[in-house]
Amino acid sequence: MRVIAGKYKGREVRTPKGIRPTQDKVKKALFDILGDLDGVSFLELYAGSGAIGFEALSRGASELTLVEYNRDCVRAINENIRTLQLKACRLYAREVAEALERFFRDKRRFDIVFMDPPYHKEAAKKTLQTLGAYDILTADGFIVVEHFKKDALPETVGSLALFRQKKYSDTLLSFYKKRLV
Repeated sequence: MRVIAGKYKGREVRTPKGIRPTQDKVKKALFDILGDLDGVSFLELYAGSGAIGFEALSRGASELTLVEYNRDCVRAINENIRTLQLKACRLYAREVAEALERFFRDKRRFDIVFMDPPYHKEAAKKTLQTLGAYDILTADGFIVVEHFKKDALPETVGSLALFRQKKYSDTLLSFYKKRLV
């Protein structure tokens, strides 16, 4: 797997066995939708190899936070951080719910939260519920969920509302933002 655009374009990203990396066409479409990332704080949950977050840094994000619990993935991410010589990157090797609680307690805010949890395990829905309860988005921030097209996600969850969906074969990208109260 390689970074597809930006200052790290063409650089290889090590991917551990047993994970389902985001397809290049989905990754390209995602970043076409996201547009200019200059100065953005980017959080990747269920980071796997960290490839989506590294792509965000390559395209101008000012800081990247990765959350991953699997030991093989954590090793791969650390190796990728070293290989790419990333300075504006921080890895939290812990469960997603625990990391989100900590970010909330520490008053951390993110412009973009991306998550690609394991398919067919209700993880996307549960994580959205947690994100809906913890205010870690900036005022204009939003969440992107990559999920299987048959894994239905709610229109609203806590303080979050679905505002956009895009389908790519069996993959859906669902976009959430804070609801106006």
